[in-house]
Amino acid sequence: MRNRRRMVWTLSALFVLLVFPGLVGATAAAQSGTSGANSGIDGLSWMNVSDSYGVPVANYQFVTDHGGIFDPGAAWLWMLLGLELVGYLIIAITAIWLLGYALSFQWLSLFSGALHGIGRNFTETVATPAALVTAATLGAFCVAWFVLRGYHAKAVMQIITMLVVAVIGPMFLADPLAEVLSPDGLLGQGRDVGISVAAGLNGDANPDPAHLISSLQGVLADNLIREPLQVWNFGHAVDGSPACRAAWSTGVLTSDTTMRNGLQACGDAPAVGRSKTPTTGQVATGLMLLICSALLLLFAVFLAVRVIKAALDAIFHGFSTILGFAAGGFIYGPTQTFLVRSVVHGIVSAARMTLYVIFLSFYTTFLGNIFQQAQGHVMAAMVTAGIVEVIAFSQMKKLSRGISKSNDWIANRFAVAVQNGMSKTAIGGGGTALGMGAAHAGGGKGAALMTRLAILNTLNANPAVAWAAAATNMPGSPQSRRKKKADLANMKGAPMGLESNVWNQAARDSARIKAGIRAGNDFSRGPKTFRQLTNILDGLPDAGVPESMHIATLLMAGATHEQAIHLTRAKAAQGAHKQDVVGIPAVQKAVAATYSVMNHVEPTDAPAVAEVMAEKALMAVQNLKRVTPSPTDPNAVNHVFVQRIKDMSETELEGITKEEWDAENRDTRWQVATNLTTELNEATQAYADAVAADPTRAHAPDMDIMRTRMAVAARRIQAISRTDPISQGRDPFQS
Repeated sequence: MRNRRRMVWTLSALFVLLVFPGLVGATAAAQSGTSGANSGIDGLSWMNVSDSYGVPVANYQFVTDHGGIFDPGAAWLWMLLGLELVGYLIIAITAIWLLGYALSFQWLSLFSGALHGIGRNFTETVATPAALVTAATLGAFCVAWFVLRGYHAKAVMQIITMLVVAVIGPMFLADPLAEVLSPDGLLGQGRDVGISVAAGLNGDANPDPAHLISSLQGVLADNLIREPLQVWNFGHAVDGSPACRAAWSTGVLTSDTTMRNGLQACGDAPAVGRSKTPTTGQVATGLMLLICSALLLLFAVFLAVRVIKAALDAIFHGFSTILGFAAGGFIYGPTQTFLVRSVVHGIVSAARMTLYVIFLSFYTTFLGNIFQQAQGHVMAAMVTAGIVEVIAFSQMKKLSRGISKSNDWIANRFAVAVQNGMSKTAIGGGGTALGMGAAHAGGGKGAALMTRLAILNTLNANPAVAWAAAATNMPGSPQSRRKKKADLANMKGAPMGLESNVWNQAARDSARIKAGIRAGNDFSRGPKTFRQLTNILDGLPDAGVPESMHIATLLMAGATHEQAIHLTRAKAAQGAHKQDVVGIPAVQKAVAATYSVMNHVEPTDAPAVAEVMAEKALMAVQNLKRVTPSPTDPNAVNHVFVQRIKDMSETELEGITKEEWDAENRDTRWQVATNLTTELNEATQAYADAVAADPTRAHAPDMDIMRTRMAVAARRIQAISRTDPISQGRDPFQS
């Protein structure tokens, strides 16, 4: 996708730089009606742009061999060069004409006649006696209100303002746009000041607008078209020699042959040689000239539009001033502010136009000096001029922003002074007049930016915009399309996810109930003992609670994080010792838990460790006691064998042979298992109760005796456990 976009941009740039100028050139060439050198371009001739030697720029030509059937390469190059030339002339001549047109103020005469009539008709419609009386009455009411409230300074200032409006208003309304459109008005005076400055920059103490504009256009035509074209065509400027200059001027008005003969006669043989064979380098040079001329045209349009817009702004504020003097100026508040803003903005617009004219004159003079200092290095000067145009564009924007900010500041200061009775606090402070909004010195730019951002945010969040963007919420936000796809996928899976959450909640409720039952029907989330928590942990697998949820269930049941850590440690210790124990799973867990008790009574272990190990062992032994089978027929038990087992040590128990175990019946073996399990359970119960009563006594001597008794009982059970009934005999814990 990224490569495709790059290709599109590359092709578009090539089209703009190569194809488009060629199409424009072809159109203009066709419009000229003939391919002769002296025909000119009719589409450009009406602009009357001539160089400083009086040669119309529309008649310029590129002198080179035209090729033919037997030299198609030269024919193609000639065609490309011709199209580039005509496109270049269209762009450059239009730019120079726009600059002269903006400075000549010919456009103002197109507006003045019509706008004078419109202004008078608008005044007759708005400034009626009824409107004046109504506005004056409202203004008098404001004065009375200020007097009643004790705002005497405001009342006096309101009276003065109404008197000023009443005196100046009729004079202004008699010919409302005269101050703007008349020769001695704001725009006319601004034009005269700008032209005087431009004339001073060119060393003319007696400025003549027509002569000055023609002179500026001639200098621009020499620097931006005539000399670059000569360098493009011949490799150097031929104007250095008066004879060659005259020969070139005559040749562009007649034919290629006349120009070559003239250049040959003035002694410029290299120029004659370059004019006989077109090259691809000349095509590249023409492309560079097109780029530079495009920059010139953009800047010329920008400046011309700025000058004309400033004048039209002054005219617009002139119409606004009509409303202010007709009625708004009598009424306190935003309407008076509107009048002040209209007057100030009209004056500042005229000043803005004057600054633009001065800037434009300085710019054109500066370009001329650049080419003079280049001393024949025309192409370098063209590139430098393009850079200057870009910089000047940026400077013009800064100038415009500064004027706009000053404009609002001045209007706000006047309006505040009028509304607050010329009080020092109002004048010196940073307040905002009624009706100014955010357009004042401190917050205009920031407030305008925030307003635009708020508008964009409102549009982005609008449901209508979302529907128009293929049902995409917040279409202007990053990743909005991907978020739409993700939301649609989530909507499809939402019912299943909701049902899964319901099931998970039911499973969690079941785990909580199970925990409460195993905690002795204690369903509260209050503190729990290690015995209760060990019972809970032992019962969770029976309820189908996954091991990953064991700690969470313990915490929900009231365990502390420290207790949960100790419980998982005890479980891990039991699992580590199981691999060293033989027998059924219940025997392995009980014996392994007992061994864990023996291995966790180090001085470095906390008292809670001994307690949790004891409770874990007690739980495992009780589970073993629960699953240990009892005799089904007590009368069938061989009590002699049972007593013999009671009297044996663990070493002697390991020596019982397979035949001896197999010789006894099942009830006898079960009685042996029951007796040994009961012995271990009693020892473990006693030790666990003692540790639970006081965990700090885990290292006491009597505790050592209890643990020894418990260990002996565990080893006796381990001694009778059988892993292989065929070779070792039957296990007493199995059938």
